[in-house]
Amino acid sequence: MKWFQTATLSLALLVTAGCASTSSQQAEWVLPPMVEALQPSLQQEVQIARLSQLLGRTDLPNETRAKILYERGNYYDSVGLRNLARLDYEQSLAIYPAQADLFNLLGVYFTEKRNFDAAYDAFDSALELAPDNSYAARNRAIALYYGGRFDLALEEMQQQYEQDSSDPFSALWLYIIKSKLSPEVAKQELEQSYQNRNDKWGWIMVALTLGEVSEKQAFKAIVESTRDKVVLAQHLTEAYFYLGKRYQQGDSEQDIAKAISFYRLAISFNVFEYVEHRYAILELTNIYEDLQAQVIARAKAQQAANRLD
Repeated sequence: MKWFQTATLSLALLVTAGCASTSSQQAEWVLPPMVEALQPSLQQEVQIARLSQLLGRTDLPNETRAKILYERGNYYDSVGLRNLARLDYEQSLAIYPAQADLFNLLGVYFTEKRNFDAAYDAFDSALELAPDNSYAARNRAIALYYGGRFDLALEEMQQQYEQDSSDPFSALWLYIIKSKLSPEVAKQELEQSYQNRNDKWGWIMVALTLGEVSEKQAFKAIVESTRDKVVLAQHLTEAYFYLGKRYQQGDSEQDIAKAISFYRLAISFNVFEYVEHRYAILELTNIYEDLQAQVIARAKAQQAANRLD
């Protein structure tokens, strides 16, 4: 473990050098833009306390109790108390099962934890209850992607994109998934989508992915787009996650180092309810396990070579 920690630190140092380097393709930037990490607000804390008091009553109708559990779970989720949120969600469903949005939230939770079978079941339930729930459909495709079922993920994300080709996040995830199977085709199609873009802010992430704008230009546009610290934290969480995905597609050690750095940044703002925050944690877990597996494989190969000597 000590070597693994040292290797991770070395990768972090690599990214510092990489971010400060100049390139003819990209304007120089020294430090990425930051904003203060979000903290639980007084309103959130008061609402959690108020809802907890209400749940202590014994005369609540079942449907009301289910709604209160759902609402308190949302507040728990928004401050990063995900296990408490999951418990409230599951209790709410036990009382009143016909809640598509709740099944969708549980599906995302199970995806983050890499419990993919449970995630598929949750998304299936959400879509049985609400076939037009576009968030559940997209999240199920993403769960299939992280579960390594790329053909099914592509089929579902393609359907989702065709229903709303104006959505930049559907375009991005279609590109990410299709890149696993046909990288050149995926890039060409994303370029076509970008040419037909509307004024939704998320297209700046597509531009970053395609290299249509430099990181410095994109960050400048994001920082200047709002004075609201919460909105800025949300936008930076999204931008850093998709930058992490872009660099993760590279083959060099420096690219992986940059991906790690951007995923850490995506987590750092505490935008707990955004899927990009959740999936950044999942991506880091996968990367660290891959690095650890490589270290173990090299060590075994070295031991075998030593025995032959």
